[in-house]
Amino acid sequence: MTRFDGKVVAITGGGSGIGKETARRFVAEGARVAINGRDKAKLDAAAQEIDPTGERLVVLAGDIGDPATGAALVDMAVTRFGTLDILVNNAGVFSPKPFLELTEQDYDWYLDTILKGKFFTAQAAAKAMKDKGGSIVQTGSLWAIQAIGATPSAAYSAANAGVHAMVRNLAIELAPHRIRVNAVAPAVVETPIYNSFMSEDEVKATLPGFNSFHPLGRNGQPGDVADAILFLASDQASWITGTILPVDGGVTAGRQ
Repeated sequence: MTRFDGKVVAITGGGSGIGKETARRFVAEGARVAINGRDKAKLDAAAQEIDPTGERLVVLAGDIGDPATGAALVDMAVTRFGTLDILVNNAGVFSPKPFLELTEQDYDWYLDTILKGKFFTAQAAAKAMKDKGGSIVQTGSLWAIQAIGATPSAAYSAANAGVHAMVRNLAIELAPHRIRVNAVAPAVVETPIYNSFMSEDEVKATLPGFNSFHPLGRNGQPGDVADAILFLASDQASWITGTILPVDGGVTAGRQ
C-alpha cells in the first residue's frame, strides 16, 4: 500500500514545473488528482503524460485569481472522485521588476494569482473537508523570507508573505476540523516559469549562475519541492500544521 491510496487531491498550477511533478508523484502513489492551470493544452498534455488512461487525473482550465475557478476545481474533484482529501495550492507567477517600475497592473497580477487565488481555493477546499479533515499545502517562497537583490520582487514577495501568514492563521482556525495547513518556501527551482520572462538562451545563461547562491551548491529541481509537498500532505506529517518549510538548499541558514 502506498501513502495516498484512495486519496483525492486538487492541485493548482498543475500543468508544468512543481505542480506537474507533484501531480505525477501523487498519481504514482495511488491518488486520484484534479489539476488546474490557465492553459488547457498544457494541462491536457500533462494529463496524457501522467495518466494516459484518464481514470486517475482530470483537468480544469481557468484563472485561479477568480474565486469561481478554485470552487470549480474542488467541485470537479468531489464530483468525479467522491471527496477531497488534499489541496496543493501551487499556482503562482514571477517576473522580477524594480520597485520603482512596478505598476498597479503588476501588483494586481501578483496579489490576485498568488494570494487571492490561494485564499479562496483554500476556502473552497476547507468547506469540502470540514466534516472529515484533510491537508492543505501552499507553495510560498523564499522571497517572502529574504529579499534577493538580483531578483527585485517587492509585489511577488509581499503576496507570498501573505500566503505564509495565511498558513498560520488557517492552521489555528481549521485545526478543530482536523484540517492541517502548511507551506513550502522554495528558493531557485529550475521550472518553466523563467521562460515566461526570459528566452530559452537567457535561461540557459542565467540559471547556472544561481547554483552557488545555495549553500548546497545547486539550484532546486521540481522533484525536490514535490517531495516536501507530499510529505506535508501525508499522514507522516499528521502532527505538523502551521509550518513554513524552506526547501532552499540552505539559503535561509546563512551564507557561506
